[in-house]
Amino acid sequence: MIQIIAGEKGKGKTKILLDKVNADILNTKGSIVYLDKSTKHMYELSNKVRLINVRDYCVENPKEFLGFICGIISQDHDLEKVFLDSFLKIACTDESDIMPVIEKLEMISSKFEVDFILSISMNQEALPEPARKYVIVSL
Repeated sequence: MIQIIAGEKGKGKTKILLDKVNADILNTKGSIVYLDKSTKHMYELSNKVRLINVRDYCVENPKEFLGFICGIISQDHDLEKVFLDSFLKIACTDESDIMPVIEKLEMISSKFEVDFILSISMNQEALPEPARKYVIVSL
C-alpha cells in the first residue's frame, strides 16, 4: 500500500509523518524504517524505528533509489512499513517524473507486503491524477 501526505514546503508534513510513525510502531509486529535526507529528526523518532539518511548512500537517480529500497527490503524480512520524508529529494525525482517511481513502489509494496508512506512537497492538485488516490493528508 502507498499513502501520500501532500502539501507545500513548510506546511507540517514531517510532523504528521513523525506522529504517524511513532503511533504505528506501537501496533506493528514487524520493523519500520524511516528514510530521510538527513538525521535531523533522530531524536523525534522512537528508538525502535530505523532511521536511514539516504544521502549517505550516494543515491543519485530514481533507479538507484528503487534499488536502495529493494536492498532494504531484502535484508529485513520482518519489514512492514517504510516512511519516506522529503520523497522528491530522496528519490532523486521531480514533479514531472514522479509516477514511474510511485508505480514501481506500488509493485514492490504488493510483492513484498511492505507499506510505503510518502511525504511529498506538492499540493494534492499538482500531483499527477493517478497519484491522487494515494493521498491520505493534504495540507
